[in-house]
Amino acid sequence: MRDLRVGFGYVMKGQRWVGRHGRWFGFGLLPGLVTLVLYAGALVGLAYGADDLTAWATPFADDWSSPWQGLMRGFLTALVFAFGLFLAVITFTAVTLLVGQPFYESLSEAVDRGEGGDVPRSDLPLWRELWVSARDSLRVLVRVAFYGVLLFALGFIPVVGQTVVPVLGICVSGYFLAEELTAVALQRRGVALKERLALLRGRRMLTLGFGVPLALSYLVPFVAVFLMPGAVAGATLLVRDLTAPSDPDADPAAPRSDASGPHPAPANPYSTRKG
Repeated sequence: MRDLRVGFGYVMKGQRWVGRHGRWFGFGLLPGLVTLVLYAGALVGLAYGADDLTAWATPFADDWSSPWQGLMRGFLTALVFAFGLFLAVITFTAVTLLVGQPFYESLSEAVDRGEGGDVPRSDLPLWRELWVSARDSLRVLVRVAFYGVLLFALGFIPVVGQTVVPVLGICVSGYFLAEELTAVALQRRGVALKERLALLRGRRMLTLGFGVPLALSYLVPFVAVFLMPGAVAGATLLVRDLTAPSDPDADPAAPRSDASGPHPAPANPYSTRKG
């Protein structure tokens, strides 16, 4: 339970950090606003075209009598739009991070620089960074889709499907949201996706404490736009502690180890330069 509180603390620390550095808050808003406009346009287009799409996909219903044709196609239209909205929610963060890769890398570097110590920087060209980010985001989204389908099927179980499954769904979303956000700082440190997932699995409660509150707020994409800069800052602060070398003299209450023992960062996976 303590790690849950510590994880939530990083959410608040990140928001406070961008609050104290207003220029970076405004800088970090730009990718989210661009993505929000793109998604809004896509959803408006889907709302206008869903009827035609449903009619095209159900030619067998052309000769059905009223009201059955309208009821069936109306239900399918609503289902198509709901599915589009669901896709928008689960992909918004990944697309925003991809669109804003240079912005969020700069923001993450500024957090590292402001906190002192070494500032890891990627030596990859921009196109390569975008490719790695897109590839890893796609892999994460495949995992999210798998768990989404599984939880959707479990949702039909009486009682459990209406109580336990929604909670599990938010936890899964929060976990992978934390992975996507910490990826900005971890990629600069040269940590591959497999190692990132292993690092977060080693601190599940900490990861959930950070990701679940954001996942709940990100259900409203407009809110996600304003929280995104602070979320990236908080994720960077989280990564700094997760990848910090073990210190035997450190405060045992520090969030760098838990009851199961410390979880050291990958040995020297990146090169650093002084900020």
